[in-house]
Amino acid sequence: MALLNYSTTISVDKTLGEIQGLLARHGARSIYTDYDGQGNPTAISFLIATAFGQREFRLPANIKAVYKVMMEQRRQGKIQPRFVNKEQPARVGWRIIKDWLEAQLAIIETEMVSFDEVMLPYLIADSGHTLYQLMVEKRLVLPEPR
Repeated sequence: MALLNYSTTISVDKTLGEIQGLLARHGARSIYTDYDGQGNPTAISFLIATAFGQREFRLPANIKAVYKVMMEQRRQGKIQPRFVNKEQPARVGWRIIKDWLEAQLAIIETEMVSFDEVMLPYLIADSGHTLYQLMVEKRLVLPEPR
């Protein structure tokens, strides 16, 4: 099966705007985009009220990983070569993030889960790292499964 959204023609800027709109409609107080040195967006960060007060979260976009998967799927014949170019992995990656966020917000709206529960790995700690990044860096060992 080919990568979700591999053939999208929707620009990164349009998708970022859609992500910002989703977050704003769900209570984000501030939203900003992180960029690399070449002007490419690398993450969307936002501040939102949670059960534990105002908290900041960061949704990263690993576009190099998307490119790698697209190259492999092109090699396997799952993706046509015309979809593997310089711009497409960013369009695909950000579109996947938007779709994922929409699905998570829908689950939150049903009250099956809380915002904190879904977004916990993306919570920004005092160090500026996400909780997931800290877990990996500190080799946080979780309890053994029962």
